[in-house]
Amino acid sequence: MTDSYVLEVVAVKDETADARSLSFAVPDGAEDAFRYKPGQFLTLAVPSDRDGLAARCYSLSSSPHDGGPLTVTVKRTVDGYASNWVCDHLEVGSTMRVLPPSGIFTPASLDADLLLFAGGSGVTPIMSITRTALDQGSGRIVVFYANRDERSVIFASELSRLAAEHPDRLQVVHWLESVQGLPTGEQLRAFASAYTTWDAFVCGPAPFMKLVTTALRELDFPRERRHQEKFVSLGGNPFGDVAEVAAAAAEVAEAESDEEDGGAGLPEGPTDPVKLEVELDGETHVFDDWQPGTTMLEHLEAKGVKAPYSCREGECSACAVRLLEGEVTMLHNDVLDDEDIADGIRLGCQSVPVTDTVRATYS
Repeated sequence: MTDSYVLEVVAVKDETADARSLSFAVPDGAEDAFRYKPGQFLTLAVPSDRDGLAARCYSLSSSPHDGGPLTVTVKRTVDGYASNWVCDHLEVGSTMRVLPPSGIFTPASLDADLLLFAGGSGVTPIMSITRTALDQGSGRIVVFYANRDERSVIFASELSRLAAEHPDRLQVVHWLESVQGLPTGEQLRAFASAYTTWDAFVCGPAPFMKLVTTALRELDFPRERRHQEKFVSLGGNPFGDVAEVAAAAAEVAEAESDEEDGGAGLPEGPTDPVKLEVELDGETHVFDDWQPGTTMLEHLEAKGVKAPYSCREGECSACAVRLLEGEVTMLHNDVLDDEDIADGIRLGCQSVPVTDTVRATYS
């Protein structure tokens, strides 16, 4: 279980009528745990009368390189308990329990040319990437930002300022539904066709992301240059307060499931320990004793390898790996689509071995 930390809110800024940025101070001694890459997110423990807490992931909008505080930007959603609670209750001096930064929605190189698509509050990680790449990189950046109307544009003045300060590197294109209607696939293809050699990142509502990624596929953007951020509401509790209860409930549910299906349990796989080779942060870890039925994340943690994760429930992509050899099966998956799976992407927190040897990379 990754350690959680109590962070104090040191600044609150209203970005629009329904979105605000919250900055946190990192406790002394926790600086290493909170080093992050542009595009990553924090998991917040939002108090809940029903469940004790609601774990929610919010993207960082700040840059890890400008010396500013750790900042997330949260937009209210209709009937969204957590987002409304955060916007209504957090103020300077408030404290929140937080998991360290996580996520893989981040450029491999800040010097690459970046085509960034944002819809609504999906601009949050896009803003972090833009700020960081302008400060630390050398590539060109185009931001396509879709919103309902002008009042909905988060970071409007900041984007305008950055574009004015970097006219040779940053272009921001605003698409307003109130003026232009919803963008079509044909319009998005026409727009993106000038940037087919660039690295594309997409974040926003599901219909928007599907429209953009379809357009990029039709333009033959290779999978390794198409990046999509996906969030769902986490159903589990990654903070550990009820870990024992959750584990016991899972065991009971699994036993009941086995009884109902005649003891079918997991798909048939190896019965002996499996060889696992994993690339992480430039290092290769090799083990010959990955036990069948144990997830990849659990095995790596037992070996002292700090593999990334957030929810442990198969509901986010923080633990995603790419298979290089062999096969695994996922116990649960709410975030990867058929294309992701076809490209060898799997969730480490849910993957158990199927073959005698598995090679994978977190890069």
